[in-house]
Amino acid sequence: EILLKILVLPADGIGPEIVSAAEAVLFAADQRFKLQISLEHEIVGFESLKKFSITIRPEILEKAKTFDGIILGPQSHADYPAPEDGGVNISASFRVGLDLYANIRPARTREGLGLGKEGLDLVIMREATEGFYPDRNCYKGWGEVMLSSDMAISTRKITRHCCDRIARRAFELAMKRRKKVTAVHKANSFHMTDGLFLECVDNAAKEFPEVETEDILIDAVTAHLVRHPERFDVIVATNFYGDIISDLASELSGSLGLAGSVMASDEFCTAQAQHGSAPDIAGQNIANPVSMILSVAMLLQWGAEKFERAELGHAANAMETAVDRVLSNATKRTPDLGGQGNTDTFAEAVAAELLQ
Repeated sequence: EILLKILVLPADGIGPEIVSAAEAVLFAADQRFKLQISLEHEIVGFESLKKFSITIRPEILEKAKTFDGIILGPQSHADYPAPEDGGVNISASFRVGLDLYANIRPARTREGLGLGKEGLDLVIMREATEGFYPDRNCYKGWGEVMLSSDMAISTRKITRHCCDRIARRAFELAMKRRKKVTAVHKANSFHMTDGLFLECVDNAAKEFPEVETEDILIDAVTAHLVRHPERFDVIVATNFYGDIISDLASELSGSLGLAGSVMASDEFCTAQAQHGSAPDIAGQNIANPVSMILSVAMLLQWGAEKFERAELGHAANAMETAVDRVLSNATKRTPDLGGQGNTDTFAEAVAAELLQ
């Protein structure tokens, strides 16, 4: 009996390589913990554009709704043609189509790696379906208009519904961690939009009296992250702020290539590496697969809670531990981390570590 159905979409650039590496680790976890997982592959991105004249077909989105989870490789969005010419934003399609409102991005310093800021161990809970993103903040049309060749206007949409639910997820996560939530905003300038966001965070805070709550301006947060990263536990933010500070936090942890990430709703979850598709190194078997492997581990953790299956959580923890152990061996790391390993050998080492 299959207990977890996963749709795999390798996408562009280094996507097929790092997704394949993550699958190798997932197979090892399946073997050890008897997870009963089935994988089905489909094409999106440039391969889909070549074959079907669109980067993601509507039927793929519909098909995804019949799966328990999705593994999505990085996409070369910046190189796609205009949406009307088939260059549809794949991530945004999933976020809107499956209402994947919570983009969860952990960042932590790893022992023995010799990289990153001491004491960094946080999770950014980023709202992902509205905000300043023009491709997902309108029911019809686009949230950005050019009124003349010399004037463009972008609209930011903030709703109580979206702020309420992302705030609640942040507090629920903090209860499992160190019981602290930091709300990031710029309410001194965006009185109404960030004001509404803070009101929703305050309302959620009342339901979680054990959790310490603070709010900090977005510009101040960047300074605190660099100087005192240990002060943060769970950071909750609207879309735009969350996007920017998660890259900063991951880089401070040692590398963007070390940070897992999922996009989740109450019903669906997509594992997606935090970094881009790196077309300049595609096909060379040197890409660092850590972010993708950890994202898949996060997908299993989500499944453990959603389906109340403890073995998925055990597998997720074992995957993370195995990654840490292999990373602690300098020679096994990929070249971006100063090692002599490659994408395949790193994944093989993590899989072997898992099976021990």
